[in-house]
Order: sequence, then structure tokens, then C-alpha cells
Amino acid sequence: MVTAISDDLFTSAVVADPYTYFAQLRQEDPVHWNELYELWVITRYDDLIWVTRHPELFSSAWWKNDARPPYPAIDESDEGLYEFVRNFFADWFIQHDRPEHLDMRKVVHGYFTPKAMEDWRPMVQSAIKYLLDDAVEQGRMDAMKDFAIPLPLLVIAQMMGMPNQDRPFIRALAEKLLFLGRGELDRMEPLSEGIKGLQEYLEPIVEERFAKPGDDLLSVLVRGEKEGVFTRAEVLANAILLLLAGHETTINLICNGTLAFTRHPDQWQLFKKNPAMSLPPLLVRATEECLRYDAPVRSIQRIAAVDVELRGKVIKKGDRLRWFITSANRDPEVFAEPDKFDITRWPNQHVAFGSGIHHCLGATLGRLEGQEAFKALAGRFPSLHLEIKEKELEYQPSVTFRSLKSLPVSWN
Repeated sequence: MVTAISDDLFTSAVVADPYTYFAQLRQEDPVHWNELYELWVITRYDDLIWVTRHPELFSSAWWKNDARPPYPAIDESDEGLYEFVRNFFADWFIQHDRPEHLDMRKVVHGYFTPKAMEDWRPMVQSAIKYLLDDAVEQGRMDAMKDFAIPLPLLVIAQMMGMPNQDRPFIRALAEKLLFLGRGELDRMEPLSEGIKGLQEYLEPIVEERFAKPGDDLLSVLVRGEKEGVFTRAEVLANAILLLLAGHETTINLICNGTLAFTRHPDQWQLFKKNPAMSLPPLLVRATEECLRYDAPVRSIQRIAAVDVELRGKVIKKGDRLRWFITSANRDPEVFAEPDKFDITRWPNQHVAFGSGIHHCLGATLGRLEGQEAFKALAGRFPSLHLEIKEKELEYQPSVTFRSLKSLPVSWN
């Protein structure tokens, strides 16, 4: 007998603690039809891997091909804005299937090789030192606003050749794009404002790179236009994608990982002893455990390209489905003691960066920034303490990202 489970993914209880909710769903109905949103919810690790490895069955191009209204519902007066939003997101390369996806990804793939990303490590270390020097003087910091946000934003802005003084402006617009995964009735207005603002900001810079290309990431995208792979609209859209994805996921990795360490002082002390200990180093293991334990991204959506049977359920052509990384990374069939934060865990085959042909392009960069951030925190601070009560922690009400609103910490 399946226990009745609420289909509202935006309740305060689910936003604050998705793990209890998805543990029940994973056990009782792992391929669940969500009546409220007319959506299949995939929660088990093996099923997630299977779905991601069959892109011919589950299309990524759902913005383009799914003409149904958004979920949760939006205000009727915003339907025109929704069409604008749909057309914009349909231009992201991750919203394409093969062969278009492969051609578009190839344009930028070479920029994100492990060797190329390793060259950025000294700059990441320097940025971290600057941010933490300032925090030490204050005696406390909001780990979200003072550290987790400015670090990856500085890095991706530098990669794309954006002026340093523009970072606060870019972040303010990027935050409006995060309404993408939220449930407010009027969310289309800030979302479209963020898109238009970033398009207007980037358009003259893209035109400049077209005339005088450099060695930055934006010039790489422009080269894709010259080669006929991207249109100008697609260059702008994918510049915004890389700008957003290039810092938002890392923000959440750093912030969620820092929170995990404050909740597990034994793991913090173990980590502080010697981050280079063991093979692979404890630094690597700890970062991977932060990615698994409280992943930056909660879920990804697809649309069924054909009728598919999964665990006795028939997913019909055109049905929406969403797989939950939040759930798969705590699957007891794959991870021993999955609710335990254990920085010595190895191997750690989490799916925080997805799987298959759409595995996150910036995974190496995110890992590097996370490693350096946690190493620097451990080197600076003997202990980390929450400055507020646990029950006062607030998360953004998003089905896409696992994002804290604030994380005030001290070390005295």
C-alpha cells in the first residue's frame, strides 16, 4: 500500500528538507506520476543513470517541444512573457538533442579541459585569499554573500572577459534568472527582466568580440557563430547560460558544503588535520562528499520522445519527467549510510553533475573552486559555527537549485 504523498514540491517542508520527502517517494513509488504538475518524478539512482544514458528516449529539447502551460501555474497576463522565456531557453545548447547538441557543445568543450581549468587554480587561490582576508578583519561573515557568491562570479566573469566592476550588476540580473525553477505566480516578469537585461549588456560586448576576438570564453562562442554553428541569438543565450551555470552551481557547492561542515565538527577537525592525506587526497574526497550530500542542483527535466516503460509504469510520448539528484545521491542501494556526511567516502559515484552526454561541462572548474574554498577555510579557521539557529536557515523555493538565502558563520 503506497502512502499518500503530497505532490506539491514547493511546500516549506520539502524546500527545507527534500531528503525526508524523497526518501519516502524513492522507497514507495520511485517512478511517480505527480498529478499536481502532470509530471513523472524519478528518484532512484539506477533509474536516473538509465534515463540519462538514453537521450534518444528522453529529449532535452523540452522548452522547444512542450507547448503546455508551465507548472506551477502563472498569471494569465504573463503568457506572452512565457513565450519569450520559452524561446530564449530553447536556444541553450543543453536544450538540444544530437546532432545539434554535440556540434554546439564541441564549440566550448575545448575551453573546459581539465588541463585548461588547472591553469586557473592560482587565480582562484588569489581571489579566495582576498575575500577571506576581508572576512578575518570582520571576525565573521555571511558565507553566502561574502564568499560563496563573489568567488565563482569573479572567476567566470574573468573567463568571459567581463570588467570586474560589472560583477554586482551581472549578479543582480543573474539572480532574476533563478526564478526559472521557482513557483511564484508572477515569476515570469523578473525572469524576463533578467534575460533582457543580460542580453542588452552582452550584445555590444559580443559585437566587439566578433570584430576583435580574444582568448576569452565569449570569443570562443563568437567563433562558433563565425563557423555557422551558432546564430547571434544563440551566442547571446549561451553566453548567459555559461555565465549563470558557471557561478550559480559553485555558489551552492561552497555554501552547502560549508553548512555541512558546521553541522559535523568531527569531519571539520578531520579535514583540518591534513587535506592532502590519503590517495586520492582528503581534499578531493571531502569536496565530492559535499557534492553528494547536499548537491547544488536538485533536479533536471526532460520530455519523453517515445513511449517508454520504466518499473512497470508507461511514460507516454510527450510526457514531462524530472529526475531528482537530491534523491539519487542519497539512494541506500548505492551509498552506504547515505544520510551520513563522511568525507572519507570513496569511491563516491554521485550524480551532482548529471550523467551521460549532458554531464556538466564545468564540472572540473566547480570541483577546483570547491576544493580551494574548503582548503582555505580549513587553513584559516580553527572552527566554524552557525551564527543563527538551524531553524532560521532559509532556502530559495526552487525545484532546480539547492540554494541557501544566507549563511552567517563565525570562528571564535
